[in-house]
Amino acid sequence: MDGKNRSDIYPGLEVDIILKKDQRSGKLTRGIVANLLTSSPYHSRGIKVRLEDGQVGRVAEIVEEDF
Repeated sequence: MDGKNRSDIYPGLEVDIILKKDQRSGKLTRGIVANLLTSSPYHSRGIKVRLEDGQVGRVAEIVEEDF
């Protein structure tokens, strides 16, 4: 699932984000969402979030959990 809809993303969710410095390479960083920084309900390049470790980037992928 991509991270373009704000309603799909919430604190505590595990996601892969693209950091600003990694936009050219497309390198993904995995982490847990601490808070959402984009206020609009949709963003074409991904909702901007802050991870629990303080890194900020746009959600590229929501990590699917198998229960």
